[in-house]
Amino acid sequence: MQLAQRAAQLGEVPVGAVLVLNGEVIGEGWNQPISGHDPTAHAEIMALRAAAQHIQNYRLVDSTLYITIEPCTMCAGAIIHARVARVVFGATEPKAGAALSNGQLFDQLWMNHRVRYDGGVLEEECREQISAFFRQRRAQHKALKKQRREQALPESVTQEQPGLK
Repeated sequence: MQLAQRAAQLGEVPVGAVLVLNGEVIGEGWNQPISGHDPTAHAEIMALRAAAQHIQNYRLVDSTLYITIEPCTMCAGAIIHARVARVVFGATEPKAGAALSNGQLFDQLWMNHRVRYDGGVLEEECREQISAFFRQRRAQHKALKKQRREQALPESVTQEQPGLK
C-alpha cells in the first residue's frame, strides 16, 4: 500500500506490487504509465522487471506477487509467462481485473502455467485507497471545470446574476 501511495503522489492510479522469493523482496513496483510515458508500466510489470533483474532470470519460479488491486489482462499474462507461483491481491477490479472479475485468466486450461491466487487481503483498505484517489481526481476536475466556466463568463454577467457562480 505504501508503493501504491508513491503512484498516487505521481498522479498515477494508486497500485503497488511486491514480489517475494524465499522470504526476500526481490522486486517492487508502482503504477507509472503516465509519468513514465509507458503503457506497460503497471505496478506488477515494474515489480516483475525489477525482480528479473535482481535474480538475473526472466523466470520467477516459486515467487509470490502481492498487489493492492486485482491484475489486468496484460499483467496477468506477464505473471503467467514469468512463472510466478502465487498472486495475492487486495481488492477486485470489476472493470479490468483478470483473475476473478473478468476472464479468470489464471484458471484457463490453455495457459502453459498455473498461478495460484488469493484475493481480498486488506480488501477494504486497498479499495478505499483507490476510491479516495478517484474521489479526489473527480473533485479536482469538477473544480477546474467550474473555474473554466467562470473565466468564460463576462464579469458583468457574474455580478448581475450571482447564481451563475
